[in-house]
Amino acid sequence: MKPGIRYIFLVLTGLLLGSCSISRYIPPNESLYVGGSVKVEPDSSARAQISGLEGQLEDMLRPNPNKTLFGFPYKVWLYYVIGEPKREKGFRSWFRRKLGEPPVYASQRVVATNAQVMEAYLSNNGYFRSTARGQLVPKKNRTVEAHYTAYVKPRYFINEINFVVHDSSEFSKHLLDAKDKTLLRVNDPYRFDIIETERQRVDRYLKTHGYYYFSPDYLIMEVDSTIGDHKVNLYLQPKLTTPQTALKQYYINDIYVYTDYDALSPDTLPSQAQKRRGLYIVDQHRSFRSRIFDDAIGFQSGMQYNSEMHDVSLSRLINLRNFKFVKNRFELVPGSDSALLNVYYYLTPLPKKSLRGELSGVTKSNNLAGSQLSLTWSNRNAFRGAEQLRLSSNFGMDVQVGGGSNRNLGNDFIRFTNQGELSFPRFLIPFFRYDPVANQALPKTLLTATYETLRQKGLYTQTSSRTQWGYLWQRNKEVEHSLTPFSINLIRPTNITEAFVESIFLSENPQDVLRYLRILENRLILESLYNITYHPVPKPYTRHRFVLNGGINLAGNLAGLLVRNGNRDSDVRGQILGIPYEQFARFDGEARYYLDLSPKMRLANRFIGGLGIPYGNSLVLPQFKQYFAGGSTGIRAFRARTLGPGTYHADSITQAIFGNNSFGDIRLEVNTELRFDITSIIEGAAFVDAGNIWNYRYDVNGFYPPETTFSRDFYKQLAVGGGLGIRLDFSYLVLRLDVATPFRKPWYTNPNREEQRSPWVFDEFNVRSKAWRQENLVLNIAIGYPF
Repeated sequence: MKPGIRYIFLVLTGLLLGSCSISRYIPPNESLYVGGSVKVEPDSSARAQISGLEGQLEDMLRPNPNKTLFGFPYKVWLYYVIGEPKREKGFRSWFRRKLGEPPVYASQRVVATNAQVMEAYLSNNGYFRSTARGQLVPKKNRTVEAHYTAYVKPRYFINEINFVVHDSSEFSKHLLDAKDKTLLRVNDPYRFDIIETERQRVDRYLKTHGYYYFSPDYLIMEVDSTIGDHKVNLYLQPKLTTPQTALKQYYINDIYVYTDYDALSPDTLPSQAQKRRGLYIVDQHRSFRSRIFDDAIGFQSGMQYNSEMHDVSLSRLINLRNFKFVKNRFELVPGSDSALLNVYYYLTPLPKKSLRGELSGVTKSNNLAGSQLSLTWSNRNAFRGAEQLRLSSNFGMDVQVGGGSNRNLGNDFIRFTNQGELSFPRFLIPFFRYDPVANQALPKTLLTATYETLRQKGLYTQTSSRTQWGYLWQRNKEVEHSLTPFSINLIRPTNITEAFVESIFLSENPQDVLRYLRILENRLILESLYNITYHPVPKPYTRHRFVLNGGINLAGNLAGLLVRNGNRDSDVRGQILGIPYEQFARFDGEARYYLDLSPKMRLANRFIGGLGIPYGNSLVLPQFKQYFAGGSTGIRAFRARTLGPGTYHADSITQAIFGNNSFGDIRLEVNTELRFDITSIIEGAAFVDAGNIWNYRYDVNGFYPPETTFSRDFYKQLAVGGGLGIRLDFSYLVLRLDVATPFRKPWYTNPNREEQRSPWVFDEFNVRSKAWRQENLVLNIAIGYPF
């Protein structure tokens, strides 16, 4: 017998013998609980209404049985074998706590409790007068199972929804108005959880109209189930015992802000505050300008209380990133019949300056692995207006870990970046005044300057100098805008190596020389960008969620007005300070749709489309503005920048010179992924990705052949791949491992290919072949979900 098989045999034998001996540890008159099951017995008229009900009831059974391996409660066995520790904090105690598990004993009392819980669940979901029974069924080796039977009556459905008021007061009018967006629907099944959510929704609605002291507990839902035909009428109304304070609208009186509440002495009183911009501010060190509180706090004296403005004001103060803690309190003005509230904000500031260093490692699907060291200095309150000043430097390097002979040239990278960023929590626009009441969050004005050096070992070094001015704002919770009206980027290649030049001119591919000449060019990009994101807040109990994102990038329009354009079909190009400027328009769109198939299973889908149109002074888009396919967040069966454009596939000579370097002007991609829970922290996934990139037009003097141009037959050039994944969800981060393989290789249909064949490659699958695995199995390791 081989050693490995012998070891497995011994382990299984040990578990089998252990299962026979586990019973000797169980105390007398006790049995080990090993699980429960539920059988649903419906009424004849309820048979069509019980789909999935058994699983729902089984999920409610408590306690959970001990964990088992091949039916053997190994953790209980370890718990007993390790024995009772002498010290609570000793090694033996730690070992027993980590590896072992206390036994879960069967109890008739627990069975009765579970039956009551199931009856309550059935009643709360409209199966009125249903009952449940349970019993313990002994098994071998002193183990017990719990068997339950649920006798289910027909389900009740909603016939009418009525909001009932007792007078014609202002409160009664607002309560009736709240019915317009009710979550309850006629012909929906009766569900107590939705009724509870409806009470909370009405409470939130009333609080947006000044009813500060109202509570969901002041609402009662009466259910009339006597109308017949298994229907119910619902009547929502305020309780007769509701206090008058809850039925009154409240208004803001005075607003107090304590900028360093923890440092204040107990005798600090509101009377010591200084009134600025309508706020009473206690700022002993004069650390902040009053304007930031005027902008962040949406309340004003005399304004009606609104819970949404309450939440927005707290969110704005927190997002200033100047305060460690933000507390808020409302106080009724004593002896006031006019329903006035004083508002107090207690702030605990963060340290003004900070220095942070990070060292990180990364692996990529294109066989690159590397590390990055970054150092960041921050000033959270640069000019006393919550301006964020950040200066950062980072150094990183990527090296190829595999790939055979291709790793000698051009596949190792060194990056060095210096960046300065200044952020203002307001719009800096002449003659424009921001209205803090009208926006969900404070806007931001961003001024950024970056100098970046990228060295591709054995090839060349590229430097990029970039400055931009932009704005971020959010009108409501669902829509976010980003506008960069001005951005300038100067790109220069330097340090082109002789070995690189020699490899190009010795190449058998004439396109490699054209690619080299493209690299030699200096580039100036004067551009504007706009992006919008729409992520609607999901409705309660909905299984559907989606996100939309779109962007526009225009470059060279202003330069084209100020400088005479050249002729892109000749060697004469328009220039600024002797540097050709780029002209292009780029449009991007993304849609994501998520469908919850069950509480533990979700279907995630994404579509990405991108179009880049060079015009005027440009034949093609700058490479870093082009699209690429593949990688850990794209078509995962193909390594990043190895796919396309069209049916093009770089040969070994071009890859040896330039590395993985395929780009295009047009991108289409579709992804679908089934995600399912395996344990509380382990999630599985099965996915399929499809798409490709193309060029917008064919350039006779370019380095891509005609088959790379987008055409009506684009669907024949799509790449398809799929695979399986494991995700470890630690709450604060998600570690993702995806293994994928190509299903369809579009370059198999390339007209210049010597051997034409079907692009579908299922017949090539050969997992036992090392060569096939190296070429076709792609491991993607990443942080976070791909979409």
